Amino acid sequence: MVTQLNIVSDGVSRHLVVEGKTNTLPQLTNSSTETTTGGLTLNISSVLQTTLEIEQLVALFSQQIKPALPHDGFSYHNDPLGLGIHLGSKGKHETKYHLLVNGESLGELSLHREWKFTPQDNKVFEYTLCGLVYPLRNAIMYRKALHAAHKDTLTGVNNRSTLDENLNREVKLANRYSRSLSLIILDIDNFKSINDGFGHSFGDTVIAETAARIASCIRATDILFRYGGEEFVALLSNTNLNGATQLAERIRLAVNESPIRDGDNEATTTVSIGTTELKHGEINANFFTRADSALYEAKGAGKNCVRKA
Repeated sequence: MVTQLNIVSDGVSRHLVVEGKTNTLPQLTNSSTETTTGGLTLNISSVLQTTLEIEQLVALFSQQIKPALPHDGFSYHNDPLGLGIHLGSKGKHETKYHLLVNGESLGELSLHREWKFTPQDNKVFEYTLCGLVYPLRNAIMYRKALHAAHKDTLTGVNNRSTLDENLNREVKLANRYSRSLSLIILDIDNFKSINDGFGHSFGDTVIAETAARIASCIRATDILFRYGGEEFVALLSNTNLNGATQLAERIRLAVNESPIRDGDNEATTTVSIGTTELKHGEINANFFTRADSALYEAKGAGKNCVRKA
């Protein structure tokens, strides 16, 4: 096991490689400091084993090292996971570490304070980081596993298993705070003929590209699901029926704007869409059923259109 630390401290960059087990640590020049930090590292590792939540892990690590390495603020960034955690305040000085384990990035950590970090401070931090590496790696693997379980493998959007949980939460929030909440259900028109005419591989391409076109129309706060086969659902918080219907029309036009191509195969697709807005105090099932009824109305009206309920 090889742990690499790419370090930038007050603008000065250097590189550290720690090989072996977690107790193979960088050498400290002061024996009393080594004894203190050695015990701290073991304690940190023990404390951090209590959680697999990255946000909690980072906060615990900051708390644990503060007696040995005072700091005003702590930051952790992991771009692939979309994480940017900031604790405390930013000072004039920063020491930054990019963690790599066997070539796998575990993200970037930064300490902030008003006075400079000394070479001894960096050695203490490097020492204590050895207690963080494996708990952090486990937490990242756990987060990735959860993410994979909630995502549709073909399209990358949320899968059907997560719809009930999200729908329940958004309905409760909308009712509690008297906020607008709307729902869109859409279906790719004549999808069976695409599968029959071009094969399932191109059918998958059509589904994936349709999901991408839908995603390009919605906001970051909206939640998109692949509900089944060629059917998608979007939850729109703080959106009334008029806003949802306008968005549905944008989605309809975006899907139909240009043909979908894959090699020699090409198809122009359309979608039928149903929209509705949550009524105050309404339960989830009624909310969803009304949107579904609007979708069937759109299908019955000749497809490639939007209907609201």
